[in-house]
Amino acid sequence: MSRRHELLAPGLRSPISRFCIIFAAALSICQPLARADTPVTVGGSFTLTAPDGTTVTDETYRGKWLLVFFGYTSCPDICPTTLSSIAAAIEELGPDAAKLQPLFITVDPERDTPEVMGSFTAAFDPRIVGLTGSPQQIAAVSEAYGAYGVARQGEAGGDDYLMDHGTHIYIMNPQGQFVEGLDSDTASSGISATLGELVR
Repeated sequence: MSRRHELLAPGLRSPISRFCIIFAAALSICQPLARADTPVTVGGSFTLTAPDGTTVTDETYRGKWLLVFFGYTSCPDICPTTLSSIAAAIEELGPDAAKLQPLFITVDPERDTPEVMGSFTAAFDPRIVGLTGSPQQIAAVSEAYGAYGVARQGEAGGDDYLMDHGTHIYIMNPQGQFVEGLDSDTASSGISATLGELVR
C-alpha cells in the first residue's frame, strides 16, 4: 500500500466527505517542514476533547514540549507505524520524556470518539494523548497546523472509508511555538535525538 491513500473520488457526497473536503486546499500548499530559522506560522489556539471527556486547550500543555501528529485510529499503516516510533522515542529519552507531551489529533472525528482515541493511543504508550472534537474544532486545529484529512469512500459505503492525511510530526516549544517538523517515517532514534537536543 502506498504511503498516502488516494484522494477523494469526484462526485462523492457522503457526510464525512463534506467535512473533510475543506482540508483539500491544504494539499496544494503543504511543504516538507524543517527547523524554523525564520518565523513560521504553524500551530495556535485550539479546543479539543481528551479521552476522559475533559476539554483541553493549547494552554493546557504550556510548559511542555509538544510532539503533535495528525491521523486517525482506522489508519492501516502510517499512523500505527508513526505512533510506534514516537512511543519508542519517548522510551529512549528516559527522564527527559517528562518534559514532553505527545499529542495524536484525529482527522476523523466522526468515528474517533474520546474513548476510541484513548484506547488506541494507550496501546502504544499511555503518555501519548489522543484528542478529538467536533468537526468544526478539528477543522480549526488542522487549519492552524496546516494539516489536512480527506476521505476516500470504500466499496461498501457508510463507515467504510480511509483518510488521506498529512504525515508531518510537529515539534512545538513550551510556549506553543513551532520549532521543527519531522516526517512520519523518521526512525525513533532520529525523533529521540532531535528531541534530546531541544529539551536538554
